[in-house]
Amino acid sequence: MTARTVGSMPHLVWDWNGTLLDDFTLVLDATNASLASVGGPTVTAEEHRRDFRRPIVDYYAHVLGRPVTPAEFHALDDAFHVAYRAGLDGCQLAPDALAAIAAWAGPQSLLSMFFHEELVPAVTRRGLLAHLRRIDGLRDAVGGGPKEPHLRTHLAALEIEPADCVLIGDSIDDAEAAASVGARVVLYAGGFTDLERLQATGAPVARTLLEAVRLARPAEVRSANR
Repeated sequence: MTARTVGSMPHLVWDWNGTLLDDFTLVLDATNASLASVGGPTVTAEEHRRDFRRPIVDYYAHVLGRPVTPAEFHALDDAFHVAYRAGLDGCQLAPDALAAIAAWAGPQSLLSMFFHEELVPAVTRRGLLAHLRRIDGLRDAVGGGPKEPHLRTHLAALEIEPADCVLIGDSIDDAEAAASVGARVVLYAGGFTDLERLQATGAPVARTLLEAVRLARPAEVRSANR
């Protein structure tokens, strides 16, 4: 794997849903459509940000108050994505996403748990392709698992050591994935997860993507820019 020289910019891995893409309202609506398909309750934005977790089957079990079988999870996942796809074209990037990408002086890539064959066109339509060395999405038929193994594969494909990487994402799973592989992480509070839950991880937390980029820079670079 390639090594980073001391003082240079690390590789930045962006999360997509809830981070670069401002799709929380759509995700909430699709989640409620999915829950309604099995007679479940309607969840509020506050409840979703407080309770969402991976594996997603555990989130559904929590909301429904009972175990969820693999077959039922498959049906819930299908119902979610039918509703999600119906509204995806109307989702915009986060307000400062383009400015944040432009503010990073080092290499960048994107890793999402959305289906790869749908992710790449969605990223391309929003004008981000030229900024990213690599885009990886889910290549399985059904997702919902943790990001950690996908982050390992993503960095290996880029030939980047985890210690030379920083991940910006909006979930507890992003923090756990980064910690598991040995990468740094900055968490974004404008996405899917309650601010206090993010702060409880001990990772740096930003309220905007531009702030997240500033926090992701190496300490010596931040000091030089003061």
